Order: sequence, then structure tokens, then C-alpha cells
Amino acid sequence: MTQKLKVAVIMGSDSDIPVVSQAIERLKSFGIPVEAHVMSAHRTPERAMAFAAAAYDNGFGVIIAAAGKAAHLAGVLAANTTMPVIGIPIKSSTLDGLDSLLSTVQMPSGVPVATVAIDGAENAAILAAQILALGDPELGEKLKAMKREMEAAVIEKDKKLSKSI
Repeated sequence: MTQKLKVAVIMGSDSDIPVVSQAIERLKSFGIPVEAHVMSAHRTPERAMAFAAAAYDNGFGVIIAAAGKAAHLAGVLAANTTMPVIGIPIKSSTLDGLDSLLSTVQMPSGVPVATVAIDGAENAAILAAQILALGDPELGEKLKAMKREMEAAVIEKDKKLSKSI
């Protein structure tokens, strides 16, 4: 049996934990091994670059990077690996996270970062799972089950609304 690929969840600051924990919990719910670390594109750039460069050899299949304000973390990681990097722009007190969103999504050609919504940690985890599911049919089935559960929840809400009108 081959070992499952892990997802790295890297945050620029430990103040990002309340948002990032949503991604970690969703990844765990799918049975995906996850590691979380604090690294800074500006304060520990060599550490971030070394992590990204060695990520594939260390058993990772996707990197999720969360950062606020200048939000260069996802780009620094993406510049140093060929694996998918998903950026989570973190809402900060400055510009309500628009600065983070633009810093994460506006990458130069050749250095892509898939970017989710501001504070969109759960979607980052689901996207990571979808990427890994390309080579993991069991994970693909878990994603299909999640979609069926979401569908059932919407249908139930519709029924409840119809009864209340």
C-alpha cells in the first residue's frame, strides 16, 4: 500500500490559526494527513523556500498557504515548488483583506497560486482534497458523499421553507 500524500498548511502568523483551523479540520474529516507550520515570506524566507523545495520529497501533494496584509507567502512557496499551492488571503484590519486577496491572486505568469476567498479555509481544504483525489479513488468517494450531503441539506431547507410559507 502506498502512503497517502499529505497536505501542508502554512500560515504567516499564529494569529491565522482561527481561520486556518477550518482547513485543518476539513482535511482531517477526509482522512488526509496534514501538517501545519508558521513561516513568513518576509521574516523566515529561507525557511519557507527550503520547505517548499523539499515538500514533494517529504510526502506532500498540496500546499495551502494563508497570509494577511502583503500576503506573499503563497507566492514564495509556489516559486520554490512544482506542486499545487492554494492561497488563503486572510482578512486583516487593513482594507478588510482586499490587500491580502490581491497579493495572493495577482501572481506573475509561470508561478500560479490557486486562490480561494478571503478567509476561505474550508474551500482551500476541499480544493486540496479534489487535487489529491485524482490519484485516490477512496478520497474521491468521500468528496462525492460530501456533495450528496450538501444537496440533501439544501433540499431539506427548501422543504422547511415551503412548509413555513
